[in-house]
Amino acid sequence: MSKLRILAGSIAIASLAACQRQQPAADEHMAHMSPGDVALPAVAPSNQQGDLSLPPSARTVAARLAASPRHGEWVTVAYEPGSKDSLIAWVVYPKTSNAKTPVVVVVHEIFGLSTWVRGVADQVAAEGFIAVAPDLLSKLRGKPSADSLSTDSAGKLSRIASIADRNQGIAAVAKWAMSQPSAAPRYAVIGYCWGGTTTWMETINGGTNGYSGGVAFYGVPQTAQGAMRDSLAKIKTPIMLLSGSKDARIGAAMPAIDSTMKALNKWYYGKNYDGAIHGFLRAQDDPRAPRQSANASETQADVDAERAANLAATKDAWPRTVEFLKKNLGVK
Repeated sequence: MSKLRILAGSIAIASLAACQRQQPAADEHMAHMSPGDVALPAVAPSNQQGDLSLPPSARTVAARLAASPRHGEWVTVAYEPGSKDSLIAWVVYPKTSNAKTPVVVVVHEIFGLSTWVRGVADQVAAEGFIAVAPDLLSKLRGKPSADSLSTDSAGKLSRIASIADRNQGIAAVAKWAMSQPSAAPRYAVIGYCWGGTTTWMETINGGTNGYSGGVAFYGVPQTAQGAMRDSLAKIKTPIMLLSGSKDARIGAAMPAIDSTMKALNKWYYGKNYDGAIHGFLRAQDDPRAPRQSANASETQADVDAERAANLAATKDAWPRTVEFLKKNLGVK
């Protein structure tokens, strides 16, 4: 706890992750998805639940993980050789005949390393990569633990986790994974909201040896005001940004990112999916009740249209992600 207080006191408000900056009364995530490992009621299978080429949704992940034919396990990795500080990670190995397999680091949202993130890692392994999903809040938790944090605890820790610590954690698990006998010396990063911002910062800072590119889902670079061009100019590897048009904050930032990356002649692809929400890959077409508030009320038709848009975005974004990873990691 003393370490947490010291960190909280020393990290400025400017260090908050991009997806945490504008949350006055309610976290935007909470309007879109069920966090962490909260038990969800059983629902009838949706159009995508039987499609094993897509990651699971929040409501389907437990069943998908239980039925996975791939080997996954918890590992504890030191931040540096000989360091007393370590983090925990979930690693999944692909079923492949390739002698050497590249690595993909999967970075969690503000909810911490949840079952859903482990489900995404399992899907990454299904695509032929060694997938490793680190708990980048391990250092702030005081010790590595496979126990999922509550939404409130994870959110508080995410707000004070520095970019330096996140990059250090990614480097640690990437080096560990690439050192495995079956691994190739190349890695990429994909991340979601808080993890999407982290993906940008890993790319801006260059990663560690073997870094080959990143995919940021609904997360934007965290830069000082007016310093975006200077930050993006440091990028040397390809990066994609995939978001939903209902995420107004990310959508507002995308044109400037697009024009700056083009002016700098960087490899960048951005897509803002019409009608999809922040967190569309997790929500997909999971059923939910219409939201009612003092400012707006939804109809069931509104909910159905949003679910359809989320699923359509998922069906386009995930194949793009896999294509990006295979191209930049040299997998045929």
